[in-house]
Amino acid sequence: MNDSRILSAAIAAALLSCSFARASAADSAGDLADEVRFESIIVTAVQQESPLTFETDPKQPRQPVPASDGADYLKTIPGFTAIRNGGTNGDPVLRGMFGSRLNLLTNDGTLLGACPARMDNPLSYVAPETYDTLSVVKGPQTVLWGPGASAGTVRFDRHTQRFTEPGLRLDGSLLFGSWGRNDQILDAAGGNANGYMRVAANRSEQDDYDDGDGDRVPSAWKKWNTDVEAGWTPDDDTRLVASLGRGNGEARYAGRGMDGAQFLRESAAVSFEKTRISGVLDGIEANLFTNYADHVMDNYTLRTPDPTGPMPMPMASNVDRRTHGGRVAATWRWPTLELVTGIDHQANRHRERNAMGIDAYRLLPWVPDARFSNTGAFAELTWKAASRGRVIAGARVDRASAEDQRETVGMGMMPMPNPTSGEERKSTLSSAFARYEHHAADSPTTLYIGLGRSERFPDYWELFSPDMAEMGSVNAFSAIRPEKTLQLDTGAQYSGERLRAWVSLYAGRIDDYILFRYLSGGMMGTTSMASNVDARTRGGEAGANWRFAPSWSIESSVAYAWGENRSDGRALPQMPPLEARVALAYEQSAWSFGASWRAVARQSRVSIDEGNVVGRDLGPSPGFAVFAINAGYRIDAKATITAGIDNLLDRTYAEHLNLAGNAAFGYPADPVRINEPGRTFWAKLNLSY
Repeated sequence: MNDSRILSAAIAAALLSCSFARASAADSAGDLADEVRFESIIVTAVQQESPLTFETDPKQPRQPVPASDGADYLKTIPGFTAIRNGGTNGDPVLRGMFGSRLNLLTNDGTLLGACPARMDNPLSYVAPETYDTLSVVKGPQTVLWGPGASAGTVRFDRHTQRFTEPGLRLDGSLLFGSWGRNDQILDAAGGNANGYMRVAANRSEQDDYDDGDGDRVPSAWKKWNTDVEAGWTPDDDTRLVASLGRGNGEARYAGRGMDGAQFLRESAAVSFEKTRISGVLDGIEANLFTNYADHVMDNYTLRTPDPTGPMPMPMASNVDRRTHGGRVAATWRWPTLELVTGIDHQANRHRERNAMGIDAYRLLPWVPDARFSNTGAFAELTWKAASRGRVIAGARVDRASAEDQRETVGMGMMPMPNPTSGEERKSTLSSAFARYEHHAADSPTTLYIGLGRSERFPDYWELFSPDMAEMGSVNAFSAIRPEKTLQLDTGAQYSGERLRAWVSLYAGRIDDYILFRYLSGGMMGTTSMASNVDARTRGGEAGANWRFAPSWSIESSVAYAWGENRSDGRALPQMPPLEARVALAYEQSAWSFGASWRAVARQSRVSIDEGNVVGRDLGPSPGFAVFAINAGYRIDAKATITAGIDNLLDRTYAEHLNLAGNAAFGYPADPVRINEPGRTFWAKLNLSY
């Protein structure tokens, strides 16, 4: 991690020099802060922008302590949770749906992790504050951004504003907090009307934290990322961008038998955009990308092997995945119609090598085990059906394939010949949706109702990670069928001068839902089995923001998810409990103060030892409530200091979606959830130049 320390020092030096310059400018600016009214600077819950769509700037300060990965930031959106394992790199969950049911994109490209248990899930490679926008579409209510997406679509994007004259832009931050937390972020761009160069870099680290009882939880991490972008912008309607990126990190996991000793990421992309073309053709956009993840898991870099456990000797697993693809889309406009049509493609291959002994894996050749591809065509139409109504509808068709390249299968030291070695599966899948939105005549209210259907091809973790498949099947690769989701979404949105409120309800039916079951294997440990079941889901989210006085506002949200395994007549596992948030904020001149309360209900609807490739239901979980406070001061229009205390009352609590503590760290054999951090202090300096 020497590279990350050099990066940290460079970022800190650049930002501190700017902060001193800003402080001097603020002193000479007199009463600037008293003359300007600033918007809220603490994000406690992202508000819905339009039906089923959420958009925000990930650079905004937020509470709890700023996110260390993409999944952590998504938790500010009602309906999102994460499967926790202590520290960083939780796995995102929306409305109880997990994995590739969520389409996760960065700069319109796909970066897939390589760990068979998703230790390096796609958002573990994302540093949220180095992106310009985060947008989320809930449910199967768009077809524009790739296959599947039965639960929703998440996009982290950079979109550099064109320079109208020669200049320099700088955004950055320094963060310090409890347990050695320190982050540095630098996002700098320079250019003129013809083009620009941009560098986005970050470094983040934290030591093991203490829970509310003062017990140490193994959870330390270090990570860094650097991305360079060059753009050609000859006019406001033309943009050609090329980018390169690299990052790495390490993370300790209280809930796993190994830690992440390497999270190497390499990315490259090129994109083109042309808008306001003459005639009905309004715009064209295209991109190509390649993303590479090289991940190492071991039990000796960040811990000492447990001589009494199932892995008493040093051992490591090195896995990698390269994903490449592209997308071309055209936008067509008529007086009452807008049509987006296009095609997209992505392909990836996966390899592995494993060995006993410290770094012995480096001497072994790579062994390929899987290859995937998907090609899709899509069209999405928006029709202004009347002065106060519009219809949005879309459809796509995908041709998906997967090849099993494993020569042997099995656990431990007794591999068996793989009966599906060299076999390839192919499927043609379809997805479609239609939604009607109505804007009321006498109030700023929008009502909507939508029906969506999505077919999802099983992903790598569902075809290759299970130890077994359902009875009578050779293995999961041959047995697991594509999922088919049919979901109704309905709701309302109110956008008044002082009050903004929204509610979103859904009900879904999932045929061939892919379910993991975990079985005790005695001396062989726990084994996993994947199968298809039929399921149904329902739930909803609601939120409001009320500015009840010139300097005061109150914000609230609530989220509930329910699921049933219809095939077996019991609860669908890994469903988050009912959750509510309330935040009170005060803003006056350059100052802001706030307090937030998060309450989570007891979850008793569980299906023990069932779940997904990462987590399983460990049993009922108790409810809890945590309280936090924050404050902010704007030095001037370009510099802000924020600070907060999370878990102010030092409560001891654990999230329902959680891994069990690993015995190598002293956790008992009976499953025990990993506790969250106790009282946490943090302070952050944000700069914009």
